[in-house]
Amino acid sequence: MKTVLLLCATSSAAALFAAPGTPCEKLTGMTIPNVTIRSAAVTAQPTPYCRVQAVAHPVPDSEIEFEVWIPDAAHWNGKFQGVGNGGYSGALGYSAMTQAIRGGYATAGHNTGHPGDNLKFGQGHPEKVADYAYRAVHVMTENAKLIIRVHTGRFADKSYFVGCSAGGHQALSEAQRYPDDYDGIVAGAPASNRIAQTFGFLWSWQALHRLDGSLVIDNAKLALVTKAVVDACDASDGLKDGLIGDPRRCTAPDLTKILTEEEAAAVRKVWAGAKSPTTGRQIFTGWPMGSENNGDQGWSRYLMDPSEPMRVDLFRFFLFDDPEWNWRTIDLDRDLAYAQQKLAFLNAIDPDLSAFKRRGGKLLMYAGWADPIVPPQDTVAYYGKINETMGDTSGFLRLFMAPGMGHCGGGPGPNTFDSVAALDQWVSAGTAPAKLIASHSTNQVVDRTRPLCPYPQTARYSGAGSIDEAANFSCGK
Repeated sequence: MKTVLLLCATSSAAALFAAPGTPCEKLTGMTIPNVTIRSAAVTAQPTPYCRVQAVAHPVPDSEIEFEVWIPDAAHWNGKFQGVGNGGYSGALGYSAMTQAIRGGYATAGHNTGHPGDNLKFGQGHPEKVADYAYRAVHVMTENAKLIIRVHTGRFADKSYFVGCSAGGHQALSEAQRYPDDYDGIVAGAPASNRIAQTFGFLWSWQALHRLDGSLVIDNAKLALVTKAVVDACDASDGLKDGLIGDPRRCTAPDLTKILTEEEAAAVRKVWAGAKSPTTGRQIFTGWPMGSENNGDQGWSRYLMDPSEPMRVDLFRFFLFDDPEWNWRTIDLDRDLAYAQQKLAFLNAIDPDLSAFKRRGGKLLMYAGWADPIVPPQDTVAYYGKINETMGDTSGFLRLFMAPGMGHCGGGPGPNTFDSVAALDQWVSAGTAPAKLIASHSTNQVVDRTRPLCPYPQTARYSGAGSIDEAANFSCGK
């Protein structure tokens, strides 16, 4: 006999008619509207868990693959963690799911509604674009909760979502669109200003390339730029430690001492960010000083190496439905207005999180001040808009900025920290994180720790002891 789940058409509630504790292998017998469970089997590593593989078809032309992993009773902490994706990738976040299962969480991941890692899936398929933009996470979440309930005999005590970059976009989309899905959310380097950022990629690519496509500047020169910026701005936060506390407070060095005028103009244009050619209005923030080439991350991957501007396929396949569209014909004013109208649902920039706050949700955001992919200034600006819209947000929102950290990690600054544990303590015990202890390692050996402070606070050195030990710093303005 199949286990039958009746989903209420007007709410996310469900009446479950099943004996609690359905064995893993029997979960293939579940009947969920618009969902097919393809397999369910026990896996031994890294800890015993039930692996469920499924596909959902919430609307015609929608195909969302997802997996749910449920630890055995001896290893489950009673909580659920949904995980995010990267870029436009249709790959499940297996690494994040493995980390979650090791932490005792039941977990789930999904393919954003399409295979592969390009944007061609969106041509002529608006429902698949909607899946990518917001629906796939929600569908995964609702069904994962039901599957966990049937297998364990109870719903998870708490539910968290954790994501960075595109996963950070998904995190904010959940808080904005589906505030009842999660009790707590971690949104790292959220690429949520999706449309404007795509114009920002194009602007910066054009700044760094000549009309024939050749590079104006190479990585070796960019490394010199980063060194010059750090030398000029390092002490702006009151401590000379090789890190820029906040690049917005930096006075740019004279680049013509190390670059040609053409090279210097290109770098300055990327720092300045995309602007309307007719009005000068800011379209998207620039990339931060210090992000040019900081060792393991830099402008190369997204702004220099591609043979054409990054993500221009969004215009071809999502906006104009024309695979032959030439990005050189773009009109920044006209086409931005059209994209903001037609594809507004791709963004997750609504600053009104009152529904999420009202239900008791907690949101922990973070970003690196040296991020070369998602400019941290955009994250800070969104945080500011939330506070402008809602007033005091300290009861449910924290933003942590990491000096010297790149995109979702990396970089010369302390970049490894446990945001999930901090969120869990906040949700479960009501203790808001006053700081996060971050570490930096070289060859897998920790060589610096530092507190990350709730923005706009910053870490202040006590004046005594090693500057490489977090205990010698406190958070303040």
